[in-house]
Amino acid sequence: MDLMDLFSKALHDTEAVLLETKIATERYGRTTFSNDIPIDFAVEVLNESAISKLLQLANSHQFYLFPISSGNNWGYGSIQDTSLDGPRVVVDLGQLKAIIPTNKKAGLITVQPGVTQQDLFDYLQLNDWPFMVPVTGAGPHCSILSNALERGYGITPRTDHFAAVNALKAYLPHPELCKTKFESAISGLDGSGQDFIDKTFKWGLGPYIDGLFTQSNFGIVTEMTIRLAPRPEHFSAFYLQIFDADKFADAVMLIEQTLLECEGIVGSINLMDRRRIVSMVAQNPNGQDNHKTMTEEQVETIAKDQRLPQWMIVGSMYGSKAVVSATQKRFKNRAKSLGQLNFSNSWLINIAKLIVNLPLPSIAIMNKIKAQLLTLDEGIEIMLCKPNQVALPLAYWRNPRVTVNKKNSLLPDKDKCGLLWYAPLIRMSPEVLTDFIKFVRATTPKYGIEPLITFTNLRHDCIDSTVPLVFDLENPEAVKAAHNCLEELFVEGCKKGFVPYRINIKQQAVLPADDIFWKTTNLLKQAIDPNGILAPNRYNPIETNPHSI
Repeated sequence: MDLMDLFSKALHDTEAVLLETKIATERYGRTTFSNDIPIDFAVEVLNESAISKLLQLANSHQFYLFPISSGNNWGYGSIQDTSLDGPRVVVDLGQLKAIIPTNKKAGLITVQPGVTQQDLFDYLQLNDWPFMVPVTGAGPHCSILSNALERGYGITPRTDHFAAVNALKAYLPHPELCKTKFESAISGLDGSGQDFIDKTFKWGLGPYIDGLFTQSNFGIVTEMTIRLAPRPEHFSAFYLQIFDADKFADAVMLIEQTLLECEGIVGSINLMDRRRIVSMVAQNPNGQDNHKTMTEEQVETIAKDQRLPQWMIVGSMYGSKAVVSATQKRFKNRAKSLGQLNFSNSWLINIAKLIVNLPLPSIAIMNKIKAQLLTLDEGIEIMLCKPNQVALPLAYWRNPRVTVNKKNSLLPDKDKCGLLWYAPLIRMSPEVLTDFIKFVRATTPKYGIEPLITFTNLRHDCIDSTVPLVFDLENPEAVKAAHNCLEELFVEGCKKGFVPYRINIKQQAVLPADDIFWKTTNLLKQAIDPNGILAPNRYNPIETNPHSI
């Protein structure tokens, strides 16, 4: 019996939509770093009841399930490009879009996998919830639930998105356990029918298991309760332009001190280098189909034309008007010797907006300022929890086939953009960060990859760098170079203590399987998924893998 017949007999029309090989591959087989991956079949889930049935069928007939939510895991991928001894089936959970108002006063809300950043934003606006969406730069169509499960972080005051997760429910792949939805011990004991205690108390009763569902293949999560950050009384974004490269160490110390003293007031802080800023405000001077980096002369020319700094600090402040005002004053005093500081509510920015919007003849310099102000406004929107596409044009930096228009939905995988991410964690130290910068700037150009560096705070003592490896996906040499570049960054970076917080599906397959952590993970996986049906090899390297790092 083929899969279509098998699924047709097991699933009702109200439970799922079935997609055969060609359509499934076209819809789900594309990534930003490889050729299309063949998909044997896909199931678009309409009702949760289909999930349990699919797991039972996979155990009985030995095929493999790859669950996705919105499918926008750009730069990391979703399906392992390896040969398996059975069909690969995508389980699309994107139509499960329920938003359940757990407790409006407390800011507790429960979402299904298909709920996007835009969906949640619209819901909160429509129903007058005074709380903030945990947004990221991945765009309006990114799944709230999936981003938290990947341990993503964002821009609003609660930057760590899984830390804000209070409860979840899931289906396990075990042939017996898959028949019933997994829930916490507190949820199981609660006879009130309200399930409120489970959703307000994160740690539950007994071993904390919810964390096992993050960056793993231990289950299919169907709902998640998150605690939203309250909408602040007052807000201000800040922009510190540092034109003297020698003041980098001072900039790092400023960020460290600000985060240490102002936790809960200051949200995410980004520190971007000049090349990264250039990629945001200018076209690729080498052309989008050219696999080579910008020269220092090219960067300098664009920077001079646009008046771009060596480094830019961008951050946000939340709280009462008095608290934000006091924090601004303190930050201004400490930053005054570093460069040019502006706040989003400053008279200078407001006057600039007024001037560029006057009905005046088109002037090149005014158009540049207007474009910069538009990008600034889009950044402020995200800081105020309104999702947008301000960060997505980066993926098109070397895509000669698509002209970016942010009025349309930007879908880097569908538009055949080449993108990989190098995202290591780094000690918050000027010396260590300087070594990292030298390492990246020495490594990526060898492969024709632009060294675009952003630092994003996690805590005052730890920072993450998101380095995008952007290339032309339809240039085989560029694809090979990008993967080789990432491999060197990963391997050599780990030797230096630059360890990623997140890696893509190809990297996961070559993790050191003999490490005690991955041996433990593998034992847990075997216990929960004895037939190995759910997303094989995802963060679970095979012990016999000859390519282990």
